[in-house]
Amino acid sequence: MLIAINPSDPRPIYRQIMDEIRRSLVVGTLVPDDPLPSVRQLAGELRINPNTVQQAYRELEREGVVHVKRGLGTFVSSVLSQRSEREELARSVATRALREAHRHGLSVDELVEAVRTAARDERRRHGETDE
Repeated sequence: MLIAINPSDPRPIYRQIMDEIRRSLVVGTLVPDDPLPSVRQLAGELRINPNTVQQAYRELEREGVVHVKRGLGTFVSSVLSQRSEREELARSVATRALREAHRHGLSVDELVEAVRTAARDERRRHGETDE
């Protein structure tokens, strides 16, 4: 499982880990009942304190995204709603975009119009038509 953290991201590292795991669920690189890396393994890969990974896993467990099997590890929950995960991911992306827009002095309307324009340009680039 590929998890990327960005030290310049304003989100705490544990939150970045949580968001990356959610993103993996939405795009299908993680599916229900898949095991997550052990706390020590992921902390070693990311070169961070194991307590940070443990905090992310605890929060995901509290939210029902993962569950712990004693002695076996942490696993993706099988009762996840892909729709709710997609909605959570979309909210997270939107919140970060709004934060960045505000930081650069852009209004919400300017950001929304820029997203629409970018989406239209992407569709055209891929040969899709506007409807």
